[in-house]
Amino acid sequence: MVLRSFLLCLSLTAPLTVPALIAPAMAKPAASKVEAAGFKSWVEGTLWPAAKAKGISRATFDAAMDGLTPDPAIIALTKKQSEFVKPVWSYLDSSVSAGRVAQGEARARDYASLLDRITQKTGVDPYVVIAIWGIETNFGTAAGSKDIFRSLATLAYERYRGEFFRDELIEAMAILQQGHVSRSAMKGSWAGAMGHTQFMPSTFRQYAVDGNGDGKRDIWNDPVDALASTAHYLKEKGWVRDLPWGYEVTLPANFDYRMRRGTFNQFSGRGVRRTDGEPLSGNGEVSLFMPAGAQGPAFLITANYAAIKAYNASDAYALAVAHLADRIAGGSSIQGQWPRNEKPLGLKERMAIQKKLKSLGYDVGEPDGRFGSKTREALIAFQEKSGLLPDGYPNMQTVTKLLAR
Repeated sequence: MVLRSFLLCLSLTAPLTVPALIAPAMAKPAASKVEAAGFKSWVEGTLWPAAKAKGISRATFDAAMDGLTPDPAIIALTKKQSEFVKPVWSYLDSSVSAGRVAQGEARARDYASLLDRITQKTGVDPYVVIAIWGIETNFGTAAGSKDIFRSLATLAYERYRGEFFRDELIEAMAILQQGHVSRSAMKGSWAGAMGHTQFMPSTFRQYAVDGNGDGKRDIWNDPVDALASTAHYLKEKGWVRDLPWGYEVTLPANFDYRMRRGTFNQFSGRGVRRTDGEPLSGNGEVSLFMPAGAQGPAFLITANYAAIKAYNASDAYALAVAHLADRIAGGSSIQGQWPRNEKPLGLKERMAIQKKLKSLGYDVGEPDGRFGSKTREALIAFQEKSGLLPDGYPNMQTVTKLLAR
């Protein structure tokens, strides 16, 4: 998917059974009838007027919605996005496997001429495009089999993320109305992402392009269109030609962790070095990124890392794409050691940390157990104020001091 900033490589989430706490409700016929009646009322009373106002015909609306009921498994899946809840090293293990690297190398050879063309046109690193394809759908083999309209309608009816999914549902109807794809082919992830590189419906409208000149934007069946569209998306999201996404680096023993932004030259002057031994050089401002804190690998990331992250707001996802791209291009594995012996925080623990930070006046957004950039910045601010090493990572010392406040 290109998912707007919140959504992340949803096609990677393994199919899950409905949790026990909601299974009994599904088994009660009376509750199902009430739910079905409420859904039907919402479709006619709320969704149809909104779709009609956006130019959707009644014929298209009926074709999209006829016979649909809410999917009871979908809401459970919203709480299981692996790129937000797995430890980053576990996510990388599965996303950047040896098999996926080998497949990526093969696909890069297969589409070499296309990749050359889109790189010349957009400036986007071709290996990043291939990496997104690999992580999103395993190079087109796992694009999702859920009915897009049922998935989006379920999320819209439940008001998950407010009106976002209602708007995406109407965008999907527009795609159908314009004849880009048949109703039966509108398959994808549980969150409505479609095609080889998993575009949301609104992303299709804004960024999909015709990669082979046949007059179509077929991201569902044509990898050429999908890859060209992905490169176009990254360009529009700020990709800078000839700039790396970043580098893995080593930090000197006396490094001042308050230095989180600067130029490559400034970091080099502070003793920061690339782990591959090459010179630390490049243009523009970079940021220090330590996904496992000071005890794990460190990276300097550029504006192009931010462009990847626009595809999915998860740092684990963006790092996986960047690292897979490097590996496909012949680069080495991450050299720093992950704290694999550390017990990962559970959802309740992560939410408790976010709620505590929020109660102390730090901006973490709405506590949801997903640690993104806001939570990391809040942790850094708390650590600095508390005299702790400000690496933005919830280690035991930080969590103990935080929850004692």
